[in-house]
Amino acid sequence: MSDVDLRSAEKGLLDWLAAGFHGGMGYMAAHGRKRARPAELVPGTVRVISARMDYLPREAGDAWVASERAALHEAQRAVISVYARGRDYHKVLRSRLQKLAERLAEEVGPFGHRVFTDSAPVLEVELATRAGLGWRGKHTLALARDAGSTFFLGEIFVDLALPVDAPASGHCGSCSACLLACPTQAIVAPYRLDARRCISYLTIEHAGPIAPALRPLIGNRIYGCDDCQLACPWNKFAQRSPLPDFDEREGLGHATLLALWAWSEADFLRRTEGSAIRRIGWARWRRNLAVALGNAWRDSGEPALAQVLAAARDAADTMVAEHIDWALAQRAP
Repeated sequence: MSDVDLRSAEKGLLDWLAAGFHGGMGYMAAHGRKRARPAELVPGTVRVISARMDYLPREAGDAWVASERAALHEAQRAVISVYARGRDYHKVLRSRLQKLAERLAEEVGPFGHRVFTDSAPVLEVELATRAGLGWRGKHTLALARDAGSTFFLGEIFVDLALPVDAPASGHCGSCSACLLACPTQAIVAPYRLDARRCISYLTIEHAGPIAPALRPLIGNRIYGCDDCQLACPWNKFAQRSPLPDFDEREGLGHATLLALWAWSEADFLRRTEGSAIRRIGWARWRRNLAVALGNAWRDSGEPALAQVLAAARDAADTMVAEHIDWALAQRAP
């Protein structure tokens, strides 16, 4: 539980926006200071209840970090960020927060509230830190002693003057593992991320062509990137989700690039129904796969990779075709 006075966080937010680190996420700039002013977003709000929901799949073994790192070196493997291999977290967390609010109403009577999870101009990590759920890591994600960073955050804005919790203190110390691990050097300084270089941003939020200089660095990552989390020592304490919602869907954890490239648009829509992946759409999905296939073609020289790329070239839209051309040029004939 935290109060709504986030004035001390405003300067950092505005400096980040002024540097252009939000890239093409225009909505970040459009809301501006409102992110640091919960009572302007939801009038009447005096407290924010922050909640954490772990997402590591139930079947993840003790060596899950080593397994994820190994996958990055399998050129023809399609790597999707761990959090996105199950059900869309927006749906799961929002529903559970609403139930929590209803249970609270049963105890204290009707009250004004709204629930959020990565769906509104909310400084989620700042609020979670103030509520004692964890601290902001140098990679900008929330970290907790008992859970690392493999969890989602959600909030209930309330008009009840409930007692606030003590804020969490930081425990990154002199560690810089996440900065060193970032493939594109998107963490430009501790606690400062340039989204324009971040693979998660490039493969999910970015709508246009990916800068050619960054494409080789993306490797076989086709949706999101977990490298900074895999490098973080605190993730030895990552918690498995008790929910089946985040169990790995078939085809999203151990698929090859060729298998996913073979999907039709109808396959994509069917296989990603209820998944966070569907929101990037067919064109970005194919763009991301084309980049990964180009990197695999360069590294492995497997003829089948070039063949499927060339076969799809004529039917591709302009953006995807440009990425296919780049991919085919990654290895001399």
